[in-house]
Amino acid sequence: MNASQKVALVTGASSGIGRASAVALLKAGYSVVLVGRRTDALAESIAEAGSDGARGLAVQADVSNPKDIAALFAKTRDAFGRLDVLFNNAGTGAPPVPMEELTLEQWQTVVDTNLTASFLCTQEAIRIMKGQTPMGGRIINNGSISAHAPRPFSVAYTSTKHAITGLTKSTSLDGRQYNIACSQIDIGNAVTPMTDRMTKGVPQANGTTMVEPRMDVVHVANAVVQIAEMPLDANVQFMTIMATKMPFVGRG
Repeated sequence: MNASQKVALVTGASSGIGRASAVALLKAGYSVVLVGRRTDALAESIAEAGSDGARGLAVQADVSNPKDIAALFAKTRDAFGRLDVLFNNAGTGAPPVPMEELTLEQWQTVVDTNLTASFLCTQEAIRIMKGQTPMGGRIINNGSISAHAPRPFSVAYTSTKHAITGLTKSTSLDGRQYNIACSQIDIGNAVTPMTDRMTKGVPQANGTTMVEPRMDVVHVANAVVQIAEMPLDANVQFMTIMATKMPFVGRG
């Protein structure tokens, strides 16, 4: 099956990494379901793909709402009849406050969006992938550098991203019998609205504040396409793609 016959679904496709990845998949020949809360922003994402945007389907959905997720995958099945790639990308953070000041509501919002939504989307994808012909598909989780090391005052985000690693491993194991591969891409400091604060300086582990280098988000999008296009008998289990000089490796 060539890319023009394959179907991908990208959550959080209205901006940032999700938008860049959806556009790259469209340009690579995929039909792409673009998911986000703002229909106008999804339309902008599709427009960025030019003529390839004709294969894009924008679906307004809040992935923290289980009913929206069920409806999203039903629309995908009705529109295309199959699903080959799911990119669990949608995510959010909490205010950067000391752990003891974080409210339960703030914690729950991050868990619902980053972890529970990825789990529910994975469930729905598996149901489609194991029942289609040819059977199988690929699920890619956005893990983040925070799946490895926290930033100061990031307990909710860091906890969910560590948990994504467990979801990735469990999906890889449980998906084997259905020819479903699962990858995790851990991204550090791509140029997106979420990382604009890096240009002004962000807190470091040693108590200082430092401006951090960023990289073009197109490199992340290209990596997502590279993983998506691998045959299902091969898998990039974990990939870290980051701004080369950002504080991560070593002691900062």
